[in-house]
Amino acid sequence: MKKNPLGQTDLNVTRICLGTMTFGEQNTEAEAHSQLDYAIERGINFIDTAEMYPVPPSAGTQGSTERFIGSWLKKTGKRADIVLATKAAGPNPNQTWIRGGRQNLDAANLRTALDASLQRLQTDYVDLYQLHWPSRNVPIFGSNSFDPGKERPGIAIEETLAALGELVKEGKIRHIGVSNESPWGVCEFIKQAETRGLPRIATIQNLYNLTARAFETTLLDEVCYRENVSLLAYSPLAFGQLSAKYVDNPQARGRLTIYPPTWSPRYLRPAVFEATREYAALARANGLTPAQMALAWCYGRWNVASTIIGATNLDQLKENIDAEQLTLSAEVLAAIDAIHARYTNPGQ
Repeated sequence: MKKNPLGQTDLNVTRICLGTMTFGEQNTEAEAHSQLDYAIERGINFIDTAEMYPVPPSAGTQGSTERFIGSWLKKTGKRADIVLATKAAGPNPNQTWIRGGRQNLDAANLRTALDASLQRLQTDYVDLYQLHWPSRNVPIFGSNSFDPGKERPGIAIEETLAALGELVKEGKIRHIGVSNESPWGVCEFIKQAETRGLPRIATIQNLYNLTARAFETTLLDEVCYRENVSLLAYSPLAFGQLSAKYVDNPQARGRLTIYPPTWSPRYLRPAVFEATREYAALARANGLTPAQMALAWCYGRWNVASTIIGATNLDQLKENIDAEQLTLSAEVLAAIDAIHARYTNPGQ
């Protein structure tokens, strides 16, 4: 499987990353281990998780995903064979079970978060440690406009970087990244790193799929290209919408029917269904499943270093990985862009 470098680091990862946020909620420990085994057999060397997982988050399941990965690492002894990434949760007073609801991106919180993740993962270090979302007010998770009225006290980026720098010096982190970040945030992280001699971000993990292409138009593409920050694209199937299973059967079993729609309402917008119908028709007219086309599009984008895929069973995982071998024709790509012009980022 093709590999890409991450930023200016020595890490080279497969262009498919196994996402694990279903482990501990939709997948048992045994199922999680089977997915990890299969991903490694197929050549994937990149695993992504987070202290908050599984999703949707809850006090009863938090940390299960990392524990399942940790038990697999202990059982298989494959720690040296993978690039392991996890994430520290940013502030969210509603998630009181994570560090007492006072979680933020300061030195004390980051050390506590990382040490707990390492313990659950049963490893001494992570290859990539990411900030799951910013400390400051940023429009994310379906909110698309900046509102100064929602300003809140935040941890300065230079303070966060200094704290991460200490953890890098201690050997607990090899490299760092951000997630759900903005162009200003990426530029500020780089500026502070370069002016203060602190660790430089290597990656940005942001939403990117056929219904959510704002990464291309918010200047993040240019910033990340010029500053050599690698995009890790998450939710390439828009919580399963782009498989067209909900278009074909509104009651199909999946995240959008199992869990309350308040968790991810952006994927239930009427325009998402309309766009998905057109993408699905295009895929089928060209001998592809809707999921294959959506994933092949993401895998082939020049701006994506690795696409984070998730599955709840091995059949889904196989289809997702097999799509890496597909190359979409110029005609299909043009047709995708034409649909995008009619339905611009309804799932953003």
